[in-house]
Amino acid sequence: MKSNRRKFLQNISVGTGAAIVGLPNISEAAQTSGSEDFLKPKGSQLFNMCGYAAPKMDKVRIGFIGLGNRGSGAIKRYIRIEDAEIVGLCDKDATKVSKSQKVISDVGLPKAKEYSGNDGWKAMCENPDIDLIYICTPWSLHTPMAVYAMNHGKHACTEVPAAKTIDECWELVETSEKTKKHCMMLENTCYDFFEQLTLNMARNGMFGELVHAEGAYIHNLIDSNFSKTAYSDMWRLNDNMDRNGNLYPTHGLGPIAQCLNINRGDKFDHLVSISSNDFQMGQMAKDLASKDDFFKEYVGKPFRGNMNTTIIKTNNGKTIMLQHDVTSTRPYSRIHLLSGTKGAALKYPEPGKIALGEDWMSEKELKEIEEKFTTPLVKYIGEVAKKVGGHGGMDFIMDWRLIDCLRNGLPLDEDVYDAASWSVITETSEMSVANRGKTVDIPDFTRGAWKNNQPVSLTLEGGGNTGVRKV
Repeated sequence: MKSNRRKFLQNISVGTGAAIVGLPNISEAAQTSGSEDFLKPKGSQLFNMCGYAAPKMDKVRIGFIGLGNRGSGAIKRYIRIEDAEIVGLCDKDATKVSKSQKVISDVGLPKAKEYSGNDGWKAMCENPDIDLIYICTPWSLHTPMAVYAMNHGKHACTEVPAAKTIDECWELVETSEKTKKHCMMLENTCYDFFEQLTLNMARNGMFGELVHAEGAYIHNLIDSNFSKTAYSDMWRLNDNMDRNGNLYPTHGLGPIAQCLNINRGDKFDHLVSISSNDFQMGQMAKDLASKDDFFKEYVGKPFRGNMNTTIIKTNNGKTIMLQHDVTSTRPYSRIHLLSGTKGAALKYPEPGKIALGEDWMSEKELKEIEEKFTTPLVKYIGEVAKKVGGHGGMDFIMDWRLIDCLRNGLPLDEDVYDAASWSVITETSEMSVANRGKTVDIPDFTRGAWKNNQPVSLTLEGGGNTGVRKV
């Protein structure tokens, strides 16, 4: 499904900071400027992937694409999961493949088939001996690789965000529905310990009716973005040029979307978004270029603003405040706030706090709540996950849960509609920022199925039998 949405967005973005005066809502303008209605797909839902359980498999044979920071870390976790076989390793840099191969051989596991070069990933997706493709590449490759994998009979899971554009979101949804292959975005924050606790509490009505939620990704990455070695071919710095909005929405959004039952009883309806000016990246480019000619091409570029704030309203009248800032000098935060008619929860800058009333609970009261509402998943695998690691253990919980669901024929906690609706905030926020904070509608990727889709299961019923390998 293609449209002239990108061309339209470029036409209304007039320079770096120039005011855009008198423009109508972007959604309306796009629909009246000769483009198709980009909020809707062509045709109806092919198959509802929410709650879909793929056939069971005794073992899950996995091919990994991208063996940099995230991919190499995933290999170290997957060697600990029984019945998860690493059968393929791919990176355009063959030396990275060799390093991950050594991690596998050092624990006595069979050697994986190696793929390298710019198109090695296609050959791996075509391998009939692989069930799942695990994607840890630059953002622009997430959708093309996931789509190619599904079209070649593989389930796909991808690092965040799953897509960069509305068109890519629809492509993921339509491909997953057509092939009946799972497409999961690897949003690890949904498996963090406090986030799992508050999800269970919300499910049990402890906060009353949720009214408002907040999430964020606030992480000073300016040095990494300008590093020549942190991100291959400077891809992340390049993504921070010429795009102004929430470029990385899902870490803060995923857990609160699950608490609000988005796509499962409610949906995102519309948003407004505003970005500050850029106060640091442009200056850093100038400073570096004065010492190193390599950075001269970045001088004068229109970097995205330091802070983006996006407000989302849901169909059921709930509100969400979402922030993105990966430049400013301040402590890390994902926020994670839930506010309901009977209580609230808050994490960052302090550890998780809960109030069932107007006062925060004491440490003793919080421990009692944790004992009662810690999810079965965390109770089962949480302590092992802390030892294995991966952002404190949440990465391992996510990976173990994925394999357990595939082995036992269970629906995934995060389906393709979540991948699309959480990722689509990137382009829709860009559109609002470019139009001086005007309202932009958010597509309904479920095509109305959200009204009857069931919330994410918090039980281990039918699963919980995937072992952990000692290495």
